Amino acid sequence: MENFRISPAVRRFRFVGILTVLAVYLLILVGGVVRSTGSGMGCPDWPKCFGRWVPPTEASQLPADYKEVYTAQRVAKNQKLARTLQRMGFAQVAGSIFAHPSQYIETDFNPVKTWIEYVNRLLGALIGVFVFLTVVFALPYWRRDRPIFWLALASFLLTGVQGYLGSLVVSTNLLPVMVTIHMALALLIVALLLYAVDRARWGRAQGEFVAELIPSKVMATTHKPALGLYLWLWAALLLTFWQILLGTEVREQVDVVSAAAGYVGRETWVAQLGSIFSVHRTVSALVLLLNCYVGYELWQLARATMRQLVVATLGIIGLEILAGIILASFALPAAVQPIHLALATILFGVQFLAVLAVARARKTPETIAFTDAARPVVA
Repeated sequence: MENFRISPAVRRFRFVGILTVLAVYLLILVGGVVRSTGSGMGCPDWPKCFGRWVPPTEASQLPADYKEVYTAQRVAKNQKLARTLQRMGFAQVAGSIFAHPSQYIETDFNPVKTWIEYVNRLLGALIGVFVFLTVVFALPYWRRDRPIFWLALASFLLTGVQGYLGSLVVSTNLLPVMVTIHMALALLIVALLLYAVDRARWGRAQGEFVAELIPSKVMATTHKPALGLYLWLWAALLLTFWQILLGTEVREQVDVVSAAAGYVGRETWVAQLGSIFSVHRTVSALVLLLNCYVGYELWQLARATMRQLVVATLGIIGLEILAGIILASFALPAAVQPIHLALATILFGVQFLAVLAVARARKTPETIAFTDAARPVVA
């Protein structure tokens, strides 16, 4: 067995890929800030903001009837979307768009909220550039390991779809189903990018393209992870995915409760959230228990990478639970809400890396090797 030194081409691709993943996570964090500050409708149109590429800073820069103008534009766009969905057979979603009352409501201009939302959009555009660069740097893989190129290209195309969904989130005035789809697609993009970067480091092309081989003497070989562990890892990942979507529904319920209360009496909002909050809290316990079991099994494999992923996973879950307790006990502090969301999405990414690591280990048993300098390395 050999130890591998990463080639410059792979370093470049991994650097851009990891940078893009970090940017996506930053966008998710900023998106959480947008929601927690109620800035989602800070810009009533898309991609411009109040018809400008640089948003206004004062209400005097807007026409007197700006509410009526942007409401009419949004309703017309929503009705066209609803008719299209109805023709495609999505009658229930179309009905939700038609019946959603908030689409007829225009919020008052608030420069702070407008610029928070605008920064969110600028970051989204920057991520589009980053994802495009991953496609460019994936071109050398076209002949060596084509799936890496397709993963990068799929991420780029889905980022375009995500931008369009963002416009629908605005036009429907944060319609719950649109917000949920928007979050689910963000997680899918993260998974595709992580898979591309991981495959570039460990893919089948490493022998001829990804790495230079260093002679070494094999000293020991560890056993392959069982199929059952691999399936449990997928179960833990999907449970986290569901928990994140439940969290978006809790957030939507918070919006409903806070609006009904006139955005006062914050300490009473949690008690009014209903069953969805109880389900979300119960699933968090299941997430902890399942990951403790999976973490224990991964730890027994005695592999450095696996143990690092276990520590990261359980550490993130601990911080996530702490953030949840703070939210439930201290009247949903706005500063903690985006942190809670960001931690959940980071957990999803770490768990996905664990799935990839176990899948890779099932194909190629890890060996502990010694180089000519008698330095132990993990190949």
